[in-house]
Amino acid sequence: MGLLRAVAVVLTTLLLGSLGIVLCLLLPGGAALMPIARLWSRLVMTTYRVKWRAVYHADFDRTLPHIFVSNHQSQFDIPALVLSMPVDFRIVAKRELLYIPIFGWALWLAGFIFIDRSDRDRAIRRLDRAVRIVRRGTSVVVFAEGTRSPDGRLLPFKKGGFVLALKAGVPIVPVSIRGGRAVLPKGSLRVRPGTIEVVFGAAVPTSGYTLETKESLIAAVRDRITAGLESTPVRTDARTAS
Repeated sequence: MGLLRAVAVVLTTLLLGSLGIVLCLLLPGGAALMPIARLWSRLVMTTYRVKWRAVYHADFDRTLPHIFVSNHQSQFDIPALVLSMPVDFRIVAKRELLYIPIFGWALWLAGFIFIDRSDRDRAIRRLDRAVRIVRRGTSVVVFAEGTRSPDGRLLPFKKGGFVLALKAGVPIVPVSIRGGRAVLPKGSLRVRPGTIEVVFGAAVPTSGYTLETKESLIAAVRDRITAGLESTPVRTDARTAS
């Protein structure tokens, strides 16, 4: 059964990825891929019997672009987050994903930002491109730890997403994704049915911070992500899906 599910996901990825490439070529800008990405995410979650629940802070402003800074525990965090995102967005991802046939090509055409951490100068240029994307009104998602946590505890945060928010002059929304490690922990191939909850916390304004004081900004966002992992915020607008 596990092999059949894996084959189904691979075929779905090839089919929808190819469709996404065509749509991105016909309709440049990347917005055409997002419905495809949500359909893919829904099919993956359904195939493995994984449910998701999104919880939104009541004061979230959908009219403004934000930098969404999230923790990362499982490969299933990504489809859960894609299905939960309340606005159009692009993701900052590691460059290795670009080389996955069909899948990576579709993400590149859609304007996802691929970062090569081994080349600092190139990484800075890619972040500058992300700044332009945000200033045009599109939000960006950053997994602050840079990789999946093996035990669920938050790893040290990378600074790139916070520099991006400061340069773009937009607030940061802390995102706490919990439940993914129980579904598929890092290093495992066995997927267990379960529920992943995506908690969008109160936005953290960046206007009071500078590049020199970004460590304080990182600490503030980290505290809110930690709080979201431990308990659901009182003021929420919840949506449950399966």
